[in-house]
Amino acid sequence: MQYIPEHGKTLTKDEIKTIIRENDIHFIRLQFVDINGNVKNLCVPSSQTDKVLNNECMLDGSSIKGFRSIETSDMYFYPDFATFAILPWKEAGGRNVARIICDIHNADGTPFEGCPRCNLKRVTKEAADMGYILNAGPEAEFFLFKKDENGMPTMETHDNGYYYDVAPIDKGEDIRGEMVDVLQKMGFEIEASHHEVARGQHEIDFKYADAITTADNVVTFKYVVKAVADKYNLHATFMPKPIFGINGSGMHCNVSLFKDGKNAFYDENAPYQLSSEAMYTIGSYLKHVQEFTAICNPLVNSYKRLVPGYEAPVYLAWSLANRSALIRVPAKRGNATRIELRSPDPSCNPYLAFAVLITAALEGIKNKIEPPKQREENIYEMSEAQKKEKGILALPGSLNEALYMMKKSELVKKALGEHIFNEFLSSKEKEWDDYRIRVTDWELKHYMQQ
Repeated sequence: MQYIPEHGKTLTKDEIKTIIRENDIHFIRLQFVDINGNVKNLCVPSSQTDKVLNNECMLDGSSIKGFRSIETSDMYFYPDFATFAILPWKEAGGRNVARIICDIHNADGTPFEGCPRCNLKRVTKEAADMGYILNAGPEAEFFLFKKDENGMPTMETHDNGYYYDVAPIDKGEDIRGEMVDVLQKMGFEIEASHHEVARGQHEIDFKYADAITTADNVVTFKYVVKAVADKYNLHATFMPKPIFGINGSGMHCNVSLFKDGKNAFYDENAPYQLSSEAMYTIGSYLKHVQEFTAICNPLVNSYKRLVPGYEAPVYLAWSLANRSALIRVPAKRGNATRIELRSPDPSCNPYLAFAVLITAALEGIKNKIEPPKQREENIYEMSEAQKKEKGILALPGSLNEALYMMKKSELVKKALGEHIFNEFLSSKEKEWDDYRIRVTDWELKHYMQQ
């Protein structure tokens, strides 16, 4: 019987070796992410299991985006035994393969400051020192596109379904079902799956967990979704806005702080039953969100989603129910009390995103940042004069604007550490400049007659 990971359980070295032997595992994939959140891996034969488990596998960090220079490139994989899982599909030749998520350490054994996962561990320790654990529950949407005869993605969606449609209009039921099966075999607790608003758009929701586990789950989720889609000759994309004129894909993040095993956001005697910690977190998110938008929305394309009219949040406000606000507080209380930040999209690096969300929450609590009053009216229907009168600001309108705001942010620098902060800015400024100088089809269509 195949091993299925249990949440919160860390295996010993001997247990991992036994599972590898009993399940005839041929290879182990040592997975990690680069600064952009892309999954990378080193594939090691199972005969090298002892070397893997003793942190003896090396990495050339000079070739990884945002890592090391060529002069100081030697690094080591430090696997997290709690993330060991068997991939629920056989690879070429019928081989059984396992994966384990790794931190990247320097040659002297210290955590590498440019490793997004190591950095998130540093930030979660700061929260723990204050007595808090941040739990996160993301809702990552994605599109399915058909492929051409060469296996390349087309712009033709897999179906023309709409929100909560059923088969045969929703042609993704069986595909999502297989994705759910695979994720469950890898230890996920799946809560729901359904067709989303746009044609070809889907969502699978999994249970919240602590920030590190959830970040691991997000990158695993994207890895599995793409792998299963490929089996059906489809391309799954987490690009925020692949099609003009319809909804884009978001990754709403539900967050809460727990202290001494209880939800610190809940206070049955407070207005709205929201504690001071919850209100300070909302206040801090609204104060700092423009500064960390580049982290949660890191692509040029991200800002094609963040426009009015397609259910994407644009305006800096909070509400108990109003979905035109950036932050919403779902109705459930008790241990289910949480706030939903609606701006992030699934192209973000979750380790970096959760690092800034934790840091902003702690800053709010330490500095007692009060939020403005909640907004019940539909902000999308307000005129610019009305928004100005009420002091309602907007998110950055482009990656360039977001990077400008991030560059001045001490909070983001604190959340990411100087290495990641500088490498991210440098990488994204080059990306923006490359986009800025391109001539687009829109320009050719509108200006060729000039």
